[in-house]
Amino acid sequence: MSYFRTAILLAAMTALFMGIGFLLGGQSGMIIALLVAGGMNLFAYWNSDKMVLHMYGAREVDAASAPELYDLVRQLSQNAGLPMPKVYVMENPQPNAFATGRNPEHAAVAVTTGLLRTVTHEELAGVLAHELGHVKHHDTLLMTITATIAGAISMLANFAFFFGGRGNGNNQVGFIGALALMILGPLAAGLVQMAISRTREYEADREGAEISGQPLWLASALEKIAGAAHQIPNMTAERNPASAHLFIVNPLSGARMDNLFSTHPSVENRVARLVEMSKAMGGTGAVPRMAAVPSGPWAAGHPSGTAGRQTGPWG
Repeated sequence: MSYFRTAILLAAMTALFMGIGFLLGGQSGMIIALLVAGGMNLFAYWNSDKMVLHMYGAREVDAASAPELYDLVRQLSQNAGLPMPKVYVMENPQPNAFATGRNPEHAAVAVTTGLLRTVTHEELAGVLAHELGHVKHHDTLLMTITATIAGAISMLANFAFFFGGRGNGNNQVGFIGALALMILGPLAAGLVQMAISRTREYEADREGAEISGQPLWLASALEKIAGAAHQIPNMTAERNPASAHLFIVNPLSGARMDNLFSTHPSVENRVARLVEMSKAMGGTGAVPRMAAVPSGPWAAGHPSGTAGRQTGPWG
């Protein structure tokens, strides 16, 4: 059902894009708009992963530079039946993570240093399994396409405003219509994009829980990440909000509710679903409270210091 819903939402976004193109330039305008969008999608298909990793200053690590992180990703990839993705670390105090790449053979998972300082080994496994769930279901490509179409709709809507009042034989809107398109077009596209993102987050939670075999690991991590992300700003994401949907938890300040204007489901809803999964798999359904901060190469300078710190994935 979730794939059907995603297909319907993506079709709605495409139809909206075509409709704006038609109103702006008639049939020829619609065709030109589709060609432009196709070119944008083709470019994004080959380069989106490099662009977003560069944007967040991610550096690739391997078995020599981050052996335990790399080994954990390798183990989970084997559990998921996926090729080993590239592994990146971002110097960012906010605990978060995302996956990118056009397909499982060209995928990458990236985690922040804030995440490595905040979560336990088990919670990190839950987070990485979630990201591999995105990779397994080709969500990284899907979200790139929706972001590209949404951007193209905004571009067309701006064209409609600037040129809509200059009547011509193909133009189907006047100044008032162009103004309405400029406001409502990007808003509608954003709502559809957010709906698709929320749908895929739920599916990645489910798939990730199956990959790790422990839904409560991810549930505990989500609660911990959401609490810290609300307090620690991600300045790169704030400057590039179009990339917010990539992260496991919304990196933007002030956008935490499960409503039309959120790129992510509420953490409470996600945790509730994971608890139900745990019960179905024979677990207790009680989310563990694993508050230990792992030690290791990214723990220096953590505000909690070294007192009471237990050994984690980097110890």
